[in-house]
Amino acid sequence: MVRSSTVLVGGAGFIGTRLAARLLSRERSGVVIADKAPSRSFPDQHIFADVTDVNSLARVIPADALLVNLAAEHRDDVSPASKYWDVNVEGARNLCEVARDKNVSKLLFTSTVAVYGFAPVGTGEGGQTNPFNEYGRSKLAAEAVYREWQAERPEQRSLVILRPTVVFGERNRGNVYNLLRQVASNRFVMVGGGTNRKSIAYVENVAAAIEHCMGFGPGIYVYNYVDKPDFSMNELVAEVRRMLRRPATGSIRLPYWFGYSIGGVLDFVARLSGRKFSVSAVRVKKFCSDTVFETSIGETGFRAPVPIMAALQRTITSEFLEGRGEDGVFYAE
Repeated sequence: MVRSSTVLVGGAGFIGTRLAARLLSRERSGVVIADKAPSRSFPDQHIFADVTDVNSLARVIPADALLVNLAAEHRDDVSPASKYWDVNVEGARNLCEVARDKNVSKLLFTSTVAVYGFAPVGTGEGGQTNPFNEYGRSKLAAEAVYREWQAERPEQRSLVILRPTVVFGERNRGNVYNLLRQVASNRFVMVGGGTNRKSIAYVENVAAAIEHCMGFGPGIYVYNYVDKPDFSMNELVAEVRRMLRRPATGSIRLPYWFGYSIGGVLDFVARLSGRKFSVSAVRVKKFCSDTVFETSIGETGFRAPVPIMAALQRTITSEFLEGRGEDGVFYAE
């Protein structure tokens, strides 16, 4: 499945590193990691490139390459907000420009379920897109750029848009890790009733889904990516505590209105001081909202290699029971 020229744009990051490992385990050559950051795991495959610099992309993308774009500005507190558009949208335009010049016929783009905004429970790929922040809006705009590229030669070009939910796994320092760390350190505070449900995705499974989609022919394919079953926040915290060999209960609880008010106060202080806080009103709202999506990728024959409970146990064991250090970690939302 790995071509002589598979280019992972933004491939030095969390998902890209896992994907590169999968591809390189099947073929030791032909995989290029094109990223402005170095690849600590695969330095021999790394070549500098920046999606905001079309010339750097042109230098590293060979003719007829298979392109996977993982590059993104993704945190929810980026300032100025124009960075989302510079990287996510202008980066898409640059990549499509090079793809046209290099006769690229297959492109895979990692988007996000954030394009749906605060979506109804069980939203699938046909759900209404209504992003509530610049990250989601810029990702949706990038999708439109790629669709235009595919529509120029629809009988020849293949476009896969994968929309993962929040991704977790070993070495990640994003939102799920922060929750796990708070539970592990007995500092977790449950805001709200904890009955809201969350879809999450394990990094190895996301990488496997991308690899699976590399074999698709001409057309446009859009898939959410989630690992089932979904958890309520109460269920997730209880499972984490069990895996940490702790009692299933014991978290401090705050009513939603109180947690949201704290977030609002910290937002106000952040605007005055320029500081960034780990708690904000939108993060409290996201934490307390249902974030449950469905996916049709299973209809293509894809099966996730790692069950979600095993994925959680792997992550918790690596990070908290075996004492992994901070070397080689990835920071993300």
